[in-house]
Amino acid sequence: MPLVIVLLAVLAWLARGPLKETFSPAPAPGSGWRTVVRVVDGDTLLLDGDERVRLIGVDTPESVDPRRPVQYFGKEAAAFTRRVAEGRRVRLAYDQERQDRYGRTLAYVFLDDGTFLNAEIIRQGYGHAYTRFPFRYADEFRAYERDARENQRGLWSDTR
Repeated sequence: MPLVIVLLAVLAWLARGPLKETFSPAPAPGSGWRTVVRVVDGDTLLLDGDERVRLIGVDTPESVDPRRPVQYFGKEAAAFTRRVAEGRRVRLAYDQERQDRYGRTLAYVFLDDGTFLNAEIIRQGYGHAYTRFPFRYADEFRAYERDARENQRGLWSDTR
């Protein structure tokens, strides 16, 4: 019986809607609010000031890499991020590394309503937890991916 109660509590928690900022990392000093000008693909944004941001801990299927064909669910992942973030005000928070080898800013992105974009993409099944490099929320992101797989959301759905 206690296991059933725990499972019901977990299901209720997961069904509560978009993930809000429950992690609350401090925004970068002087970062303030920024605007998402364009979503490049599911895990990369272009902000005002021509800053390209790669979301930390998230890997979505490729949809724009000229060296590769569009991957399964790449267009859907890009469309999700576009629908959720394009034109929105965001604030950035950082982890250990501030830039990747391509010169993109590495950041956690929080929408103006508090939604933690990096986590929400994984939670909804539009991307994987990208754990090649260590980052603050690796355990949480792996749990979101596992839950998306188990509940067949997004990439993990039966609609192949």
